[in-house]
Amino acid sequence: MKKLFIILMLFVLAVNSYAQNPKDVLSKDHSIDTNKVILPDETYKRVSQVITQFLSLYHYKKQKLNDSLSSVIYDQYINALDNNKLYFVKSDLDNFEKYRFQIDDFLKEGNINSAYEIFYVFKKRLGERIKYIDSLLKNKFDLSINESFSPDREKSGWAKTPDELDELWRLRIKNDALNLILSGKDWKGTSDILLKRYHNYHKIILQYEAEDIFALFMNSFTQVYDPHTDYFSPAASENFNIAMRLSLEGIGATLRQDNDYTVVAGIVPGGPANKSGLLHEEDKIIGVAQGEDGEMVDIIGWRVDDAIQLIRGKKGTIVRLQIMKAKDGPGDPPTEIKIVREKIKLEEQAAKDEILNIEESGKSFKLGVIKLPSFYTDFEAQQKGDPNYKSTTRDVKNILNKFKEQKVDGVILDLRNNGGGSLQEAIQLTGLFIKDGPVVQVKNSANMVEVDQDPDPSIVYDGPLAVMTNRFSASASEIFAAAIQDYGRGLILGSNTYGKGTVQNMIDLNRALPMTNKKLGQLKITIQKFYRITGSSTQLLGVKPDISFPSQFSAKEFGESSQPSALPWDQIQSAQFKPYSDLSKYFPLLEKEHNDRIKNDIEFNFMLDDIKEFNQNRDKKTLSLNESIRKQERDQAEVNKKKKDEERAKYLGLKIDDKKEVEVPKTKVTDFELKESGRILADLILAKIG
Repeated sequence: MKKLFIILMLFVLAVNSYAQNPKDVLSKDHSIDTNKVILPDETYKRVSQVITQFLSLYHYKKQKLNDSLSSVIYDQYINALDNNKLYFVKSDLDNFEKYRFQIDDFLKEGNINSAYEIFYVFKKRLGERIKYIDSLLKNKFDLSINESFSPDREKSGWAKTPDELDELWRLRIKNDALNLILSGKDWKGTSDILLKRYHNYHKIILQYEAEDIFALFMNSFTQVYDPHTDYFSPAASENFNIAMRLSLEGIGATLRQDNDYTVVAGIVPGGPANKSGLLHEEDKIIGVAQGEDGEMVDIIGWRVDDAIQLIRGKKGTIVRLQIMKAKDGPGDPPTEIKIVREKIKLEEQAAKDEILNIEESGKSFKLGVIKLPSFYTDFEAQQKGDPNYKSTTRDVKNILNKFKEQKVDGVILDLRNNGGGSLQEAIQLTGLFIKDGPVVQVKNSANMVEVDQDPDPSIVYDGPLAVMTNRFSASASEIFAAAIQDYGRGLILGSNTYGKGTVQNMIDLNRALPMTNKKLGQLKITIQKFYRITGSSTQLLGVKPDISFPSQFSAKEFGESSQPSALPWDQIQSAQFKPYSDLSKYFPLLEKEHNDRIKNDIEFNFMLDDIKEFNQNRDKKTLSLNESIRKQERDQAEVNKKKKDEERAKYLGLKIDDKKEVEVPKTKVTDFELKESGRILADLILAKIG
C-alpha cells in the first residue's frame, strides 16, 4: 500500500482526557439569551468551501453536489436538530423548504447563513417547549387514566399546530414522571428532576457558539457521502487524536447519540468499563455523578459531546453512571454503576491467551484460545527503532509458539468486539497462518486496485484454526477473517461482522488554509474501499460465518447496512491465490453436530432467552401511562428476571439466598459461544482424522 497513515477503526470517539465540573458545562461565562442571534465566523465561509472541494475531488464516491444531494443534506440537518419531531411545527418546515434545493449552491459559495437561521428557529421553539414544561409540571399528573406514549416518532409526521405539539409533550413528560415515580420519587422530587433536566438541556443549547452550529451543519453535509466521513471541530479533533494515540484516560467507552440518549457504541479493550463488566454496547447513559456522593446530573437530551465532558476524568477518580441496560425494556428502572477512571495502556489491549479443554465424542482436546481486542501497534516505539515494540503480530506469534510447546490440538482466535485497528497488522497477522499470497485488495476512487501481499513466506502455525466473530467485529477484523475464510485456512464461527469495508484519511484543514492562526479542525474522508482476494467487497455485507450463532443485533439495526448513506457492496476481479483446503465439504457434518448439541444445551437456551427478551423489549413501541399497569409490568419483569437468575445460579452450583437478590459472579459466567466454538473445531479435527 502507499505510505498513508491509516487506522481502520469502527468507533472513533473516546471518553478520555480530563473532567470538567458539571457547572462548567452548564454555565459557560457568557450570557444566556434565548433571542441572541448567532452569526457564522468569517473563517467558516472559506472552510466550508475547502471541505466542499475536498469531498468533490477526493471522496471515493465521486458524488456530484447538486440539487438532489442538497435535498438530502437539508433533511440530514433538520434531523440533526430535531430527529424526533418534537420542536419544529409544520409551518417551520414549510418556511425552510425554500432552502431544500439551494444548499449545494450555498456550499460552493461559502454561504452557510441558512444553517444559522434554521438553528435560531430551533432555539426559539425549544424556549417555547421549556415554558410549556414549566406550566405542565405545576400540577400532578393523574396516573390512573388509561393513556399511552410512543417514544419513537421516526415515522411520524410534523405537528401541524403548537397545540398538537403540546399534546405530544404532555404524554412525553407524563411518561418521564411515571418512570421517576415508579423508581420511588414523590411528586416534588419528580417535578424537580424533570425541571432541572429540561432546563439544563435548554442552557446547553443556548450556549451553542458559532463553531458548534458550523460543526453540526458540516457533519450533516459530510454524512450524506458516507457514515465514516466527518468534520471534526478543533475540540472534537483533539479527542480523535488522543484516541488514535491509544493514550486514553477515563472509563474507556465510545459513545454515540440516539434520539435523546447517550448510547454506548463500544467498549475500549483493557479499559475500566471493560474490566468492570458493568457497561456494555447499546446501554444508555442517562445520569452522571462525580465521586462517591456527587450529585447525579440527568443527561437525557444532551449532546454526546457535552455528556462526555461529565463522564471523562483523571485517573483514580470515581464516576457514577445511571444507565438503562440494552436488554431492559423502556419502562424498566435504571441501574447505577460505579467506575474508577484509569489510563488505558496499550499493553492492556494486547492479545491474551488461555487453554480451553474440551471433551467431544469421548476424546479430550486441548485448544489454545487467543483473545484479540484490536489490531494494535506501538507506532511511536516502532519509529524510534525499538526492536521490542509491541504489535498484534509479534504478540500473537509469541503465543502461537507457546501453544506449540504446550502441544495444543487447535487454535481459536477470538475477534468478537474487535472494532479494527492497523491495516498492516491485519495483513501481517494473516501471514502467520499462510505461506504467501494476497491478503486484501484496495481500490481508490480512480478505480486503481492495489493487492496487499503477505510479506513473510514462513508459516508460524499450520494446524486446525477457528476464528470467532460477531456484529461488533469490524474493518481490520473483517479483512483478516475474510482472508482466512477465502484461503480455506480456518473456520469462521459466530455472527455476521459489521460490514465496514472502507478506508479513511485525515486532512488537517489548517494545512489547506495556512494563512490563518485559528484552529480549523480536521476532515476525515473516505478515500478507498476494501475487497477480499476473491474480489467481493467486505463493505455492507461483512463476513458471513461458516457456522452461525444467534445474535440479538440484526443487520437492519446495527452495522454498516443500517446506515442510509453507506457505500454499496460490489465486486472486482479476483486476485490470484491458491486455497489451502476446501473446508466447505465438512460444513454439513459440523452443522449437524452443532444443531444436535444445542437442542438440549441449557447454556444455549439461556442465550436464546436473553436474545428473545432483548428483542421483545426493543420491539415494544408503546408504553402505558397508567401507574398500576406499568407497575404490574415491571413487577412481572422482576419475577421473570429472578426466576432466570435462579436457574442460572442453580446450573452453576451457586448457593441461593431467597432474601437476597441473585447475582452470578463475573468469574462464574460461562462463555457458551467460546465453548461451542471449541466443540465445532474438535468436530473438524475428528472429521479430518476420519
